[in-house]
This record gives sequence, structure tokens and C-alpha cells, in this order.
Amino acid sequence: MSSDGASSSETATGTFPFPKSNNNNNNSYPPKPATSAQTSRDQKPRGTALSLLPPVKPEGLQISHVNDAGLGPNGEPLARPRPRRGDTVDGTNRHILQEEEAPEVLGFAWTPRKKWTILTVIFIVQCSMNFNASIYANGVDFLIEKFGISAAKARVGQMIFLICYAFGCELWAPWSEELGRRPILQASLFFVNIWQILAALAPNFGTVIVARALGGLSSAGGSVTLGMVADLYEPNEQQWAVAFIVFSSVGGSVIGPIVGPFVQANLSWGWICWLQLIFGGFVQILHFFTVPETRTTILLDREAKRLRAEGEVHIYGPNELRTFKERFSWHEIVRTWVRPFEMFVREPIVLCLSLLSGFSDALIFTFLEAFTPVYQQWGFTTEQMALTFVPIAIGYFLAYLIYIPPLYSQRKQLAKDPDNTPPEIRLKPLLFLAPLEAIGLFGFAWTSLGPPHTHWIGPMIFSVLVGIANFAIYMSTIDYMIAAYGPYSASATGGNGLARDFLAGVAAMYSTPFYNNVGGPSYRLHLEWPSTILGVVAALVTIPIYVFYYYGAWFRDRSKFAMTLAGERKERKAEILEDYKAAQGSRAA
Repeated sequence: MSSDGASSSETATGTFPFPKSNNNNNNSYPPKPATSAQTSRDQKPRGTALSLLPPVKPEGLQISHVNDAGLGPNGEPLARPRPRRGDTVDGTNRHILQEEEAPEVLGFAWTPRKKWTILTVIFIVQCSMNFNASIYANGVDFLIEKFGISAAKARVGQMIFLICYAFGCELWAPWSEELGRRPILQASLFFVNIWQILAALAPNFGTVIVARALGGLSSAGGSVTLGMVADLYEPNEQQWAVAFIVFSSVGGSVIGPIVGPFVQANLSWGWICWLQLIFGGFVQILHFFTVPETRTTILLDREAKRLRAEGEVHIYGPNELRTFKERFSWHEIVRTWVRPFEMFVREPIVLCLSLLSGFSDALIFTFLEAFTPVYQQWGFTTEQMALTFVPIAIGYFLAYLIYIPPLYSQRKQLAKDPDNTPPEIRLKPLLFLAPLEAIGLFGFAWTSLGPPHTHWIGPMIFSVLVGIANFAIYMSTIDYMIAAYGPYSASATGGNGLARDFLAGVAAMYSTPFYNNVGGPSYRLHLEWPSTILGVVAALVTIPIYVFYYYGAWFRDRSKFAMTLAGERKERKAEILEDYKAAQGSRAA
């Protein structure tokens, strides 16, 4: 899964100096504006936030006597009127509407009920996309029989989908920021559904590969869904929503293995595709009728048009004064698309934690390939194999519940002292949960000896631990990157999603041979050693968690993006303080 997380603040108009919506934090500064998040559009006070008149020249200021150095006729410095953020400098007196000037129209101000309705639909959408990636494995035998190909060749369809999914998420991201989340997600779902028809009716295996590749490239995934979370919540308030969407991502990948065996035992290849189309068509219709646009810049554009229609002719939205060429030039698109790859290579935090998350996902894909040969030792049928994946789903659900106490604790600390709370606090749950992946793999390996040595419940119990660790690694690495990189978190989490999907795609090719050939089928422990090797790898890739938890500040101090963000925060804080003092002085006068 890739992500576009928490990028709504990175708009064409810059970062906002005031809170976007009111909350119950009594420690917020400056004091909350009078207009609350619940104020309706009809009740919005006019003429308070927006000035429709051109800037007024201060009395006695003679512009003709001011030179380039900002000095008067006698050489004394002159106090110039401080322009408001959003004022244009082209002499037209147009003003670009800012987030703090119309907070009530943004997603941040929507009611919790509306936000969680949207998140629930997005949860289902994300599940459908990951369902498409996972159920294909149950169609491998159908493809072997239908087209007369080898098992290795048949698995190429799963690999190509996941690798294209990794890049497709990043390709959709800039368009969702320019055109809006809603039309981009609708377009993505539409194309994904179209390619399911092509795959179902494919006359040859080459057509199946083309359909799977196009389906992966068409999947917007986390680049849009996590971006919508950022449209609805401030970075310090979005952890519940991020955990919910992460749950949908990992949970969706388990639905396929649970449903797939029943299709494999009773239907045909076509139904592997038709089920994806039915699920995808349902979520597209559901999304179309229930999810409004959430992208901040698009909502500000709409509000600006409404204000102009009411006579406030100087007000424009963030995108309205930019030409088509400026918004959609190849330079801008490529620059936005390249940033995740640049951060992935140049930022140690992004590189190490993305590889950790990616290896964890790849380990899961590889580990799941052991289920069939392991549980066949106890005589499990094809339909019964679906039950072996239930413990993984239970692990994901338990992990979601386990995160509730630490998230409560973190939110209290952030509310008390947001400026001095280090991002590394988000990694603390991983110190205890990440090792469960290695423990689970080791335990699964040495309880999978088969009858009469062990019972089948043993490997299932250890599968739960692997599920808990996989959720925790994905959740905490995403959460940490959002906190550490702020406006650049879209690109940072994009690297995370790229690594997860790409490495999972590679794992789809070597997983079955890995379990079939290590030690050879005649070797008594040939199923135990592959899982043991995975356990060793899992133990090694968790080491960066402890490094960044204790020394994360050292790495952030040497990060170009993190240092730029720190400077922007200081500048914004100074601007807030200046505006607040000016407002207090105006009231006193």
C-alpha cells in the first residue's frame, strides 16, 4: 500500500497559520476564532474574514517618495502595511482564499458522524483493492489447466499486479491533489473494473497478464485513501483514522485467501475475475453516492466561486489563478511523482522504515505459501484451507484493539505539548509488537511438524502473532513518517507503499519454490526450515525500529526535508504570534 497521507496542507497557497477547525483542546494557541466548525454556511458572518476592497494606502504615505530601500524622503525607514497571506502582487488586488478564512467549508469542520461515514466507505474501497491482489493466487490452478502453462508462469499475473500497483498508487497521487479525490477515485475504480472483464474473457494468458498489469496501474490505493484522511484531520488528530485505513489495507489482503478456496473448489477462472468485478462495482456505486469531495484546494475553489457570485469579486480559489499549463505541466507532474523516489533513496528514515515495512509484507506473502503444504499434513481440504487464514485476520483485529491505549496516551501528550513531543513517540508500540513477527515465524515453523508430533492449532496460534506484528509495523511506520515529515509525508509514505507492494510482488514469484525446494521434499524438516529462515530475516529487519526510536532526532537533524519542515513551523509560529498580538492591540484600541 502506498500512501498519500497527510498532504492536504501542502497546497498551492502554502501552509496555514491558524487551526482549520475547532477542537476541544483548551491548550491551543492562539485562542479559537469566533466562527465554530459547526457554523452553517447561511450563518457565516460576512465581512469578517474577507475584505472585498483593495488594500488601503495608510494616510500620509507618499509612495512617490519611497525608494527601493523602503526609505522616505529624509532617509527614514517607512512602515509598510503588512500584506495578508493570499494577497496577489500583480496589481490586480485579487485575493486567494485561505484555509483559515473559510474553515467551515473544509473537511476538518465536518461532524464526526460525517467523517466516519466517509472513512467506512473508504475502508470498503481499500478492502476491494487488496482483495484484487490476493484472490488471484486461488486462480493459478485454473490458469495452468486452461492455458497449459507452468505454475511459475501462472504466478506472473500476481507479481505483475502488485508491482504495477506499487507504481500506480504514485501515478494517481498528483492528479488527486489537482483534480480532487472524488473524480480520481471514481476513475480508478472504473478502470480497475473494466480490466476485470478483459481478464475474465481473455483468449490467452498474455491477455491475462496485460489485464492484471493495467489493473495494478489503475489502482489508486493508499495514495488517495490516506490522502483523504489528511483532508479530514489534522496530523496530531488523525491517528484513529490512519489505524482504521491501515486495518482495511491489511484486512483486505486476507479476504481473498478466505473466499478464494471456495471459488477454487467449486467454480472456474472466470469467477475469480467476476467476483472482483462485483465487489469493485459495488464499492464504486457506494462511493459515488456517499462520499463528497474532501480535497481542501477544491473546496476552497468552490467557496471562492460562490463568494464571487454574491459580489465578492476579488476572491479566488487556490487553483483559479493558475493556468492549465502551470497546473498540469509535465515538469510539475514529474517533480511530484519523483519526490517519493528521491526521499526513498536519500532519506535514511524513509529508506529503512520502508524496507522494514516492505520486508514485513513480503514475509507475509511468503509465509502464506506455507499454509497449503503445512495444513495438508492434517488432511485439510481446499475449502478448509480458508479457515487457516482466519487467525491472520484475528491478529489484525487484535492489533487494532491493542493500539487503542497507546494512541490515547500519545494524543494526551500531543495535546499537552505538541511542539516538544518528538515524532519517535509514534514508534514506541513497535518496540514490543515488532518482535512478535520473528517469534510467530519461529513458532509456526516448529509447530508445523504435522501429526502425530503437533496439533494443527499450534501453527494457527503463532499465525495470530505474525498478523499482529504486520499490522503494527505498517501502522507505526506510516504514523511516524506523517509526524516526522509533515507536508512531505505524502512522499514519505509513498515510499513505504512502494516498498510493500513491490517486494510483495517479488515474493509472489519465489514463495512456492522456496517452500518446495529448501531441503528437498524428501527431507523430513523441509517445511520447517523455510519458516525458520523467514524468522531470522524478520529479527534482522526489526533492528532499525530501535535505532530510530532512540536516535531518530539525530537523523532528522540531518534530513533536508525534516529541517525545511522545522523552519516552516518556526516561521508559522512567529506569524501566528504576530497576528495574535496585532488582534489584541486592535481590540484594545
